[in-house]
Amino acid sequence: MSFSTGGLFLAESVEFARLHQEGEPWSETQRRACLQGLSTLPKAASQQRTIREISTRIASLDAKQRMFLISEADRQEQQALVWLAACRAYQFLREFSVEVLRERYLSWRLHLGLESFNTFYASKAEWDEGLAGLSGSTRGKLRQVLFRMMREAGILSRDGEIQRVGLSNRLYSLIESGGRSDLLIFPGVDARNEVK
Repeated sequence: MSFSTGGLFLAESVEFARLHQEGEPWSETQRRACLQGLSTLPKAASQQRTIREISTRIASLDAKQRMFLISEADRQEQQALVWLAACRAYQFLREFSVEVLRERYLSWRLHLGLESFNTFYASKAEWDEGLAGLSGSTRGKLRQVLFRMMREAGILSRDGEIQRVGLSNRLYSLIESGGRSDLLIFPGVDARNEVK
């Protein structure tokens, strides 16, 4: 649940992907990112934690996806790839995307209120002792950060409406190459490349 460190980290994620040299250990990229001041947080421990978080996410993308992210992608495509990276890194985010966002979008219940997180969290906590043991303040922080990430990814409007994500053909193919199920995290996109 370390996604509670901040938000989507779009600009930082793109810069981190640029810093990474194929074949180098991710820990080395993290070291260089710290030295170059990738994170602007005031405390060294917070900077390292944020860079570790970004590294975990970006490492989940394959080399072609990372190259597209830094060399060809426009802002909307970057948002989609960084959202994909976060969902790959954290099962909770992925399941929320598929089980809540996608299902609500398909049934045209487009307003996403805070209660949707609370209901989803409670259902998962019934089966997961780790989730069940989190304090109320930690749950509140997770909810706050998740909604922030969805807004920053262009999935949720400022008014709390779920928005369709349009994927270019190239980006669709790059994501599909990692598994068709990855497409299910994007509202309005299905595994047959049909926008709904």
